Amino acid sequence: MPNINAATPESICARIPVSQEQLQCEMDYIRAQRILDSMLQKGHISLSEFNKITLLNRQSFSPALAQIMP
Repeated sequence: MPNINAATPESICARIPVSQEQLQCEMDYIRAQRILDSMLQKGHISLSEFNKITLLNRQSFSPALAQIMP
């Protein structure tokens, strides 16, 4: 088993260049999801609506990590 304590962040994470446009999409997605979560917590939308809108947000904003998000 490898010693993960000896690993550096550089050896764990691949460095992938990210464009300004992709960063903006990520930030827009995060903002949209925070608003959506607030609406869910306040009872303005149902969980089903939350899930449907989340899928639409992923299509609209194309966040890089969408493939691994629940």
